[in-house]
Amino acid sequence: MSARFVAAIDQGTTSTRCILFDPAGAPAASAQKEHRQIFPRPGWVEHDALEIWANVEAVVADALAKAGATSADIAAVGITNQRETTVIWEKASGRPIAGAIVWQDTRTDRLVAELGGKIGQDRFRAQCGLPLATYFSGPKARWLLDNIDGARAAAERGELLFGTMDSWLIWKLTGAHVTDVTNASRTMLMNLATLDWDDQLLDAIGVPRAMLPTIRPSAEVYGTATGALAGVPVASALGDQQAALFGQTCFTPGEGKCTYGTGNFLLVNTGERPVASRNGLLTTLGYQVAGRPAVYALEGSIAVTGSLVQWVRDNLGLIASAAEIEPLARSVADNGGCYFVPAFAGLFAPYWRSDARGVIAGLTGYITKGHIARAVLEAVAWQTREVVDAMAADSGEALTALKVDGGMTANTLLMQFQADVLGVPVVRPVVPETTALGAAYAAGLAVGFWPDLETLRAQWKQDAEWRPAMDGAVREREYRQWKKAVERTLGWVD
Repeated sequence: MSARFVAAIDQGTTSTRCILFDPAGAPAASAQKEHRQIFPRPGWVEHDALEIWANVEAVVADALAKAGATSADIAAVGITNQRETTVIWEKASGRPIAGAIVWQDTRTDRLVAELGGKIGQDRFRAQCGLPLATYFSGPKARWLLDNIDGARAAAERGELLFGTMDSWLIWKLTGAHVTDVTNASRTMLMNLATLDWDDQLLDAIGVPRAMLPTIRPSAEVYGTATGALAGVPVASALGDQQAALFGQTCFTPGEGKCTYGTGNFLLVNTGERPVASRNGLLTTLGYQVAGRPAVYALEGSIAVTGSLVQWVRDNLGLIASAAEIEPLARSVADNGGCYFVPAFAGLFAPYWRSDARGVIAGLTGYITKGHIARAVLEAVAWQTREVVDAMAADSGEALTALKVDGGMTANTLLMQFQADVLGVPVVRPVVPETTALGAAYAAGLAVGFWPDLETLRAQWKQDAEWRPAMDGAVREREYRQWKKAVERTLGWVD
């Protein structure tokens, strides 16, 4: 193959990137652009899908220019995306009917409670692997159909199209209305066993089949791109966390990773059969390579981690840039008894409590902004500890090491504290942004740029490791204090 690179479009919650990867899996060029976070009401979070598409076009062109490349140099392009964020657009015009409802948005809280009825949040878990929560796409689509004039009738006539961001971008690139199994598994509308839309779920949640994309494997050619990538096969789609699982080459059951981004997401490969969780985790799809069985995963999802640092920067003004959180936190020896539970959109795993709201607990006159900064970083680690504990309870096996990736892994204070509170080593790969790498790997695999999974696994290299140094008694005492702070968040919303 004469092409030099595989491209990945990484459409995230706060920004969009394009990264070109060479045959060794190393990034050769990248470009990134932020998009607006729109907050029309308390608890509502929206994105402008047209703004995101314009940003995609810009970062693709910029990355190609930086590499001195044209579309002829690109073997394939893969897409990874913020998963549950929901877009509905007109089939004829391509115009979204409203702002995209972001995964963090909680406007569907009453609808979710109504759907649960007397059974509660586990009403649909057997079919789709998910608890009823504001997090997922199906209720968001229902809300749009119920609240935009004429939307439901238009959807039933096949005039509207639904999608998560992967579907929106693939449609804009190729005209194909498709999604992959990983993104479909986040809607509450796909049956885990059949890997198809489930008519009972569609009827119960209230989403017409006519507006839904076709579900395809994660690594497969969906069509040919236009624009700056003219002629390039669009050959993968994975939700961002599943893309990171793929990029970390977790191809064997029991292997897993934790991504530190806007939120934190711990996924563990469970093999070719779904595993039901009894401890607040999600049963989801890991990935599917065309022609092979789907691979499932257990997931622990944490809503607010990296976005908490952004909030401290933008809403409180305690820091001017995200990188300043670490030196500010290092300016004090400990948290001073201060704990920050960022339940801004309720609590996700392992609680699934939409009635929770954020608290800062343990405040005294002694507390400075350094203590608050430290509590922010510790909140990331403690929330991850809770999910690791749930994963161990479901699997019956204790964690021996944690593979990590994402932007926050550059924070060495956080990574050391994470190792301390878990009591196991924390390991970062040479390419920390494995979300984009996973999308590139899947796309390259689909077109033969890389021959097989073992070739990809051989490219994984360790960059850094942090080993636990905290006394066990101190660890458990601090964990009990964290749990007390979490209890204070519950039941805040009536």
